[in-house]
Amino acid sequence: MTGPQASHVRCMAALFLLSASPLPLLAQTAMPPAPDAAAEDPILPDDQFEARLPKVEGTDPNAPLPSIDSWIDQQMPQQTAVPADLPPAIEPAEEQELAQPLPPLDSVTVPANVAADDDPNATPPEVRYATTIDGFGKTGLEDEFRGESALIDGEGRAETAVMVQQRADEDEKLAVRLLYSEGYYDATALASLDQSGNGQLTAVISVTPGKRYKIGAIVITADPTVPPTLIRDSLPLKTGDYIVAATVESAEANVGVRLPENGYPFAKVGQRDILLDPATVTGDYTLPVEVGPRGTFRRITTSGEKQAFGADHMEVIKRYKPGELYDSRKVDDLRKALVATGLFSSVAVDPVRTGEPGPDGTEYVDLHVEQEAGPARTLAAEGGYGTGQGFRAEGTWTHRNLFPPEGALILGAIAGTQEQGASATFRRSNAGKRDKTFQTGITLNHQNYDAYEAFTAGVNIGWSRQSTPIFQKRWTYSYGAEILGTNEQVVIDPATGDKTRRTYFIAGLPVQIGYDQSNDLLNPTRGFRANLRAEPEGSLQGKFSPYLRATFDLSGYYPVMDSLVIAGRVRLGTISGVDLDDVAPSRRIYAGGGGSVRGFGYQELGPKDVNNDPIGGRSVNEFAVEGRYRFGNYGVVAFVDGGQVYDSQIPKFSNMRYGVGLGGRFYTNFGPFRADIAMPINRQPGESKFAIYIGIGQAF
Repeated sequence: MTGPQASHVRCMAALFLLSASPLPLLAQTAMPPAPDAAAEDPILPDDQFEARLPKVEGTDPNAPLPSIDSWIDQQMPQQTAVPADLPPAIEPAEEQELAQPLPPLDSVTVPANVAADDDPNATPPEVRYATTIDGFGKTGLEDEFRGESALIDGEGRAETAVMVQQRADEDEKLAVRLLYSEGYYDATALASLDQSGNGQLTAVISVTPGKRYKIGAIVITADPTVPPTLIRDSLPLKTGDYIVAATVESAEANVGVRLPENGYPFAKVGQRDILLDPATVTGDYTLPVEVGPRGTFRRITTSGEKQAFGADHMEVIKRYKPGELYDSRKVDDLRKALVATGLFSSVAVDPVRTGEPGPDGTEYVDLHVEQEAGPARTLAAEGGYGTGQGFRAEGTWTHRNLFPPEGALILGAIAGTQEQGASATFRRSNAGKRDKTFQTGITLNHQNYDAYEAFTAGVNIGWSRQSTPIFQKRWTYSYGAEILGTNEQVVIDPATGDKTRRTYFIAGLPVQIGYDQSNDLLNPTRGFRANLRAEPEGSLQGKFSPYLRATFDLSGYYPVMDSLVIAGRVRLGTISGVDLDDVAPSRRIYAGGGGSVRGFGYQELGPKDVNNDPIGGRSVNEFAVEGRYRFGNYGVVAFVDGGQVYDSQIPKFSNMRYGVGLGGRFYTNFGPFRADIAMPINRQPGESKFAIYIGIGQAF
């Protein structure tokens, strides 16, 4: 901008500056300078200033001034030169650019670190801070506060001081929530940042708990129940107890559980109301409950696009009778039993109102099962290795519902270095009764061990009640019959080791009963188990020889601490009523191996022939003690096993052999993976220096 236009702008700017100055400043500029003030040179000499003022000719000095636009138009033609001390003229393009409106403020970005001339990719230095917590006192909540604190979780580091302030604000709210949850309803908390003279930033959380409120009157608003005190008895709150949120919520949840267990399937617990009285430091508690009708069981209905079986089979599985008072625990039991069949991808069991009157003033309730059948075919495999037994893998193909309901066909195969076999089995679960299983099948098997070599074919039939990983049972049993033919290599003279082959025809009536008070089927940590198996058996080989095979197993588990369990096992066995020579080698008693006495090969203990091969016996005693230490999904085990096999009918408990070892465990959701290594004590000629056992599940 040049010429008179520039002069006008500068004058207007000067007027603006004067008018914007405080009034005392204007008064000071009108006063003469003090005598001792230093003389100052003018910025522009008076003659030059006068020369640059616009000339006003032929105009009444009292007339009003023309508009600025007309004045500029008059002056523009007279500009022929630009004084040297004025800025250069602005080009038209630049004038147009200056005339454009300013961009929005939020669209303007400032490059990081420009002022400091730093690397734009450089990370700014983090803020270090300390945390001080004060005031929790005897509330006992400071440890819980520290465990959830955002300041503590930040470990004294943050990107900015604003972040520290945000964490402090969150901790302020946290402190109040915790105090409220324990009944300190007058509690306050204050978060602040303090920076000391040495630059140390400290976040301070100051807490004032106030008084702790107690429960005053307890009022329940609900329709009458049977018995009349059912709701109050189910609400474990007392007047005078502190108002603790977790305790109150737990008590209300108990009401929500107990009512359906006692005939009220549609009961609903409403929203509590607590009226605080600061004068007495108490809170009157009111709980509304919608009881609903008292119900009794009637029938089961089912639906689903793809069904595993119908409601008639569910009636077999249920554990209640029509007309019984509704109990949600029996509904949960039915749901659990349906899941245990393994035939559903999803299943839900819910009560349904019928509106029809039942006995004793109740209303009939139906159970509706919404089901979706899962894949009916499965493949399963297991494998392991044991010294003396070699590698052994077993696989099965199962069609669990080929013959509905719950009629399964199971085809199995065994492949190993010393055992091979095949089998076919038909099994019907919940056969006419809950948890009762019927099973029949055929087997073909070849075993080749140091003790014997046998080719065996057999058929079996039986009924049982056994535990599963989903539904562990206290009492188990099995009974049935089996017939088999076996051709085996037999040692006819232990002194010479001479062998021959004999064919045996064997029939038996096996019976088993078990009691399980342990807390887990695959990985027990407390409780005990007992199992008795007896099998009256007859062997036909030249002559008929009846006898009794029986074993008793007892194991116990004691948790020394959460991570350490002491486990023990005892086993006794006998074959009574027959000479050893009249018992097929595959039906005799042996000991040694991963499920028996570790440190020795499979079937290695007991009487042996001249070639140091085991020949089996008629009685056995075994024991084992383990210390199981677990850390996370891993564990270590130290163990001592002992046992011996005898040719007598009754165990002698003498000449015991012992093995010691260590093992590792990797715990999975289906059970622990086990690897043990053991060595025999007082090793005899022909025995291994150590034995290795790999498998799934604990040793016992």
